[in-house]
Amino acid sequence: MTHLKSLAALLASAAIATVALAPAALACERTLRSSDTHPEGYPTVEAVQYMGKLLEERTGGALCIEVFHSAQLGEEKDTIEQTQFGVIDMNRVSLGPFNNMIPETQVPSLPYIFRSVEHMHHVMDGPIGDEILAAFADHDLIGLAFYDAGARSFYNSQHPIQAMSDLKGMKFRVMQSDLFVDMVDALGANATPMPYGEVYSSIQTGVIDGAENNWPSYDSSGHFEVARHYTLDQHLIVPEVLVISKKTWDGLSDEDRQAVRAAAKDSVPHMRELWAAREAESEAKMREAGVEIVTGIDKTPFIEAMVPVYEKYVTSDKLKDMVTRIQATE
Repeated sequence: MTHLKSLAALLASAAIATVALAPAALACERTLRSSDTHPEGYPTVEAVQYMGKLLEERTGGALCIEVFHSAQLGEEKDTIEQTQFGVIDMNRVSLGPFNNMIPETQVPSLPYIFRSVEHMHHVMDGPIGDEILAAFADHDLIGLAFYDAGARSFYNSQHPIQAMSDLKGMKFRVMQSDLFVDMVDALGANATPMPYGEVYSSIQTGVIDGAENNWPSYDSSGHFEVARHYTLDQHLIVPEVLVISKKTWDGLSDEDRQAVRAAAKDSVPHMRELWAAREAESEAKMREAGVEIVTGIDKTPFIEAMVPVYEKYVTSDKLKDMVTRIQATE
């Protein structure tokens, strides 16, 4: 019965999406539905819209993309399932929700695995990134490209975090990933997995003390209004991933597949430019808003606390080799 209800919900979502897309569908031979939890104007949303323009131009109007932003089609966990079913054609998602499904995604999600954003770019633009994208194929998804998500840091409503001891006993929202739960637990805090859309009210009502995210998300979500203490510990530099449903992919011609892959890859530099500008803008806005920002903390205890997390998740020879190659990448 539960399976039937889920299937009914998926079919209902498909019907709603089809109706919503009717005007756009008239302009193109085929319009791909793409989901994003972030609001209109966010760099990931604009990047997929840019990809859609490239695709429309290069296919002569045979393919277009309609981006459903602001979680219109659901939160990330739900939209991943809908994309696997083919109800949603494309999806821009953080790697976090895939950690329990695709082991390869755990490696770039490890705390402090990347030394900088530039280091992450070099890794994800190379053969290691290609290996991780290829791993999605076994889960009814095709990995297309990686986008930036900046560096994630802790913010909360209680007090400034200047040392690891300040985290003790605090409740932080994390993405629905066992790895992120263990990361927060290893730092002495309590992890609470929950959908992104529930964070504001949960901080406001005291269900949680805070969360962790990058500058633009901290800004656009309005979380700074209820959590005024932001600590630049930069524990995660986790890429976002753009995927397409394997069902959708299998229905495309070889020529259209090549066009989709090329447009996705070509949207990455554009997204990074948008991201850098948005990050600087959001940080300046938060400083102007009077958010208490803690910088220059000693990250050594934080990094040392991650040893058991690495031991738990980097277990296979394949993943250990991937970690070694990432650390060796200049």
